[in-house]
Amino acid sequence: MTFTAPDLAPSPPRSLREPLPVGVAALVIVLATVAFWASSFAGALVFDDVAAIRDNPSIRHLWPLGGPLSPPSGGSAVSGRPLVNLTLAVNYAISGARPWSYHALNLLVHLLAGLALFGIVRRTWRHLARPGSTPLALAVALLWVLHPLQTESVTYVVQRAESLMGLLYLLTLYCFIRGSAAPAAGGATTRAAGWYVLAVLCCLLGMAAKEVMATAPLLVLLYDRAFLSGTFREAWRRHGRWHLALMATWLLLAGLVAASGGNRGGTAGFDLAASPGDYWLTQCAALPHYLRLAFWPHPLVADYGAPLVKNAAAVWWRGAAVLALVALTVWALARRPQIGFLGAWFFGILAPTSIVPVATQTIAEHRLYLPLAAVAAVVVVGLHAAVRRPAVTLAIAAVLALPLGALTIARNRVYGSEQSFWLDVLARRPDNFRPDVNLGNLALARGRLPEAIRYFEAALRLEPDLPDTESNLSNALGRAGQPAAAVAHGLAALRLQPDLPDAHVNVGNALLALGRPAEAITHYEAALRRQPGAADVEVDLGTALATAGRPGAAISQFQAALQRRPDDAPAHLALAILLARAGRLDEAAAEFRQTVRLEPDNLRARDQLASALLLSGHPAAAAAEYEEMLRRNPNDEATRQNLEDARAMQRAAPPSP
Repeated sequence: MTFTAPDLAPSPPRSLREPLPVGVAALVIVLATVAFWASSFAGALVFDDVAAIRDNPSIRHLWPLGGPLSPPSGGSAVSGRPLVNLTLAVNYAISGARPWSYHALNLLVHLLAGLALFGIVRRTWRHLARPGSTPLALAVALLWVLHPLQTESVTYVVQRAESLMGLLYLLTLYCFIRGSAAPAAGGATTRAAGWYVLAVLCCLLGMAAKEVMATAPLLVLLYDRAFLSGTFREAWRRHGRWHLALMATWLLLAGLVAASGGNRGGTAGFDLAASPGDYWLTQCAALPHYLRLAFWPHPLVADYGAPLVKNAAAVWWRGAAVLALVALTVWALARRPQIGFLGAWFFGILAPTSIVPVATQTIAEHRLYLPLAAVAAVVVVGLHAAVRRPAVTLAIAAVLALPLGALTIARNRVYGSEQSFWLDVLARRPDNFRPDVNLGNLALARGRLPEAIRYFEAALRLEPDLPDTESNLSNALGRAGQPAAAVAHGLAALRLQPDLPDAHVNVGNALLALGRPAEAITHYEAALRRQPGAADVEVDLGTALATAGRPGAAISQFQAALQRRPDDAPAHLALAILLARAGRLDEAAAEFRQTVRLEPDNLRARDQLASALLLSGHPAAAAAEYEEMLRRNPNDEATRQNLEDARAMQRAAPPSP
């Protein structure tokens, strides 16, 4: 069964003129979006933001464009997504790693997407020659733009990949609709072609934002058949060359996917450890969960981890429900294509991440960014079918949108810091090891060693094969005075990943604390083979060489480290002591001077500098250092006595010729 859709008219019949002006409706969307999403500006850089923004060298410079258009590979959130990486580079040029400009652009993208959705729904409703297009489109846009499910795509900065792709997806469809609305005569033909070209350009840009954009040409074709042309044959006759142009944008996506190894650095694809069967079973649980969150958005979880369902019996009824909904969508596409399009929008946009296994996140709320529009449309259409008054439908939708907006404000608080972000994930997904890992990393960075150890151990109980976590636990244990345990966990990390430099360093530090410098040297040298020129490791190696009784090699090592890091005061001090012991007093004095230049309050270094000056025959210079020490610590009698001895040596010294 098919239907024939009337041509879109450039202007509606007088009977369909709306009492609510389009400009007023658009202003309501803008004001509501800004009001309820202003709280997103308090969000910090969290989770994948660190790798994609803070530690991403490709966004440090905007020019030449080859830099930001070549995002890092290896499964980063920006891998294979050059447009996203370019926008992050723009933000970095504006505010560095400070989050405010990133949130501003994310909010702008979301606002524009809401306006694009409003335009699509309004023009679709008017094309169906039904009154109330503006208030009904406003109702859909408000429900969609204020929904707390959108926080993961808007407030979590790096998920701009989802919202930016969503904006371009909506603009592709909107521009195609505008092109179809232009009369095919005279100058309007050029105008229509312009809109079609814009649709193709938006589709092309979307392919450079996120892989889910692959479904856009198909959804545009379905829309054309359902709302514009009536049949696929007629859609192809009227717009075939433009549909081919949209499909040609797949070539860019194919190139980007191939450049990232075909599986986004081992994070998505059919060649992963997770079997497609287990992944598809997991999606049988995920899709009903997404629908539930659309209607009842609690609890929201920023990171579900990568759970896999391996037993079909555990999800049989949910799988049956999903299959039934998909079958109903297929039936509707054949019999009631306009209704079926909403189902195709929901399932079609989710299809890439529901079919192709994603190893890092088998369930993710940001995937609902665009599919949620179909749910909002179904709700509004259902309300309108019940009350049959657009103004009343809009009023009810506004009442529903207000608590959704309040939940959005509350949800944005979770993104206020890395600590609050991961504590929220831990509370909701205690079986996910990632919050323990990240909370441990935060505690380690802040010197809260017992807390860090507790989190790392919890993560390893959930997921034993985590080399970085084993290495970080080794670091925490070593700093907490447990070197034997630090060695054990560092070696465990190296068994999992033999080329992990940090693990070698942590083992070396622990062995040095245990009085085993020869073994420590082996690990420091292994770390340097993997990270040549790492000054901090060279300093550690110098310390181990000195402890092992190899002062000549230690001196060379400290000198090499200081060439790369000349402002390392402890390294200058260690080198000075070694030089003094070797009788190279003038060189030692120079290193002691560098130390006190960098650390003026280091009285130990000043004392040793003065001693070196005395021993090298410079009592006047030594006296000056002792005087400075007394100025800083007037009650130090030992220094006062040393000053008197230096002055005595100065007086006894023969006069200069």
